[in-house]
Amino acid sequence: MAKTKKSKPAKQKKSRGKISAGRKIFARGGTPDPTNPKRVAVILAKLDEAYPNATCELTHENPFQLVISTILSAQCTDVRVNQVTATLYKKYPDAKAFAHANPAELEQEIRPTGFFRNKTKSVMGASKAILEKFGGEVPRTMQEMLSLPGVARKTANVVLGTAYGIPCGVVVDTHVLRLTRRLELTKHTEPKKVEQDLMKILPQDKWIQFSHQLIWHGRRVCVARSPRCIACNLEPLCRSKDKTI
Repeated sequence: MAKTKKSKPAKQKKSRGKISAGRKIFARGGTPDPTNPKRVAVILAKLDEAYPNATCELTHENPFQLVISTILSAQCTDVRVNQVTATLYKKYPDAKAFAHANPAELEQEIRPTGFFRNKTKSVMGASKAILEKFGGEVPRTMQEMLSLPGVARKTANVVLGTAYGIPCGVVVDTHVLRLTRRLELTKHTEPKKVEQDLMKILPQDKWIQFSHQLIWHGRRVCVARSPRCIACNLEPLCRSKDKTI
């Protein structure tokens, strides 16, 4: 009697599972690409949806006050800076007042913001430069802003963007630095390199608002410890390992 060949069991196809709409746009040609234009556009749309009126939270009445407040905000919260400047700007109303201030007295005025000695030198130096080099007016170009003592790209971008609506770059503070890495928009940790990455993938007309929105998001939802992922409309787009859901 002829032997019959045993039929081999059919191979089962591995289930790939469902991919959410938010995760589909990670792919481009089969390769994960978190910075592809479609994903970036969705992130921007989600930020517009959550924070349509986001703006700088440093209290100021003019570009000069914004320069001073931004210098004081280094390693300090905006809330604390606003508490200090509420009385500071009454005593020192303009660049001339700051330029000719008594350093010891000014140090005590801004002491709650931390690093008060260095900040006093920067505040007085920037005020003198604005008076002597720019006739008392805060300059409107990145190169001129960077010539002011104590002013780096972050401060320059804050002032040019918020006070004048000029998108020369992207503000990269601690929140922007942290969240852009969480969202995989950059792999760098140096603010200058992060800014360069963001300027390449973001439309220029979004440079100013993007920073405000991400800062608001970092303060309200995507906090450093125990981020509130359940309340985050960017959650489907986020693959961070420390998500709380």
